Amino acid sequence: MEALKATRRTKMGARPTRALRAQGLTPGIIYGRGQENVSIALNQHDLDVAIAHGERLLEIDLGEVKENVFVKDVQYDTFGQMIIHVDLTRVDLHDRVEVTVAVVLRGTPAGVDEGGVLQQQTNEVTVECLVTAIPDEIRAQVNALNIGDSLRVGDLELSEGATLVTDPQQLLCSVTVVAEEEVPAEGEEAEVGVEPEVIGEKPEEAGDAETAEGEAS
Repeated sequence: MEALKATRRTKMGARPTRALRAQGLTPGIIYGRGQENVSIALNQHDLDVAIAHGERLLEIDLGEVKENVFVKDVQYDTFGQMIIHVDLTRVDLHDRVEVTVAVVLRGTPAGVDEGGVLQQQTNEVTVECLVTAIPDEIRAQVNALNIGDSLRVGDLELSEGATLVTDPQQLLCSVTVVAEEEVPAEGEEAEVGVEPEVIGEKPEEAGDAETAEGEAS
């Protein structure tokens, strides 16, 4: 569990928030478990590093008190690069939470060597687990898949104590054959879909057509 220091915020609004960011701080809020909401400011760099490393359980040190929190929501700027606000909910270390976890496919399917293509239909799933045992990712081995084979979400192996929330029948990945585009025979393209040009007839421009239509009305 990553530990981050924070300070309480007393001034709210757009101007104080801009001033915080200019000092390299990111605004956030701690709430939940029947206690008061606490507006805080965290070191922007420390928070960025924690989130980039996939940390979801944090210990927030406010000086007079320490809070165990779960990263509930992270808001980014328009370009999706800078964290502009973070929502943190209080948790007990024995709590179970629902989290979204990335699914990573490992290996090369046997069917790919036979000309098949591996397609991943589901990139992440929702699981319920202890807040202290949140997986960084869930791996699925696909080496044994032949052409026409597939895996469903229910085939994933979860860590001990974790349960699946996503529909287990949802398609996870499959190995299929991509149909080759049929190349028309020589001369066939000219016969199909091409209208003969009438000698002496000038194609009507779009602008002329619009003008004519306007005059008619």
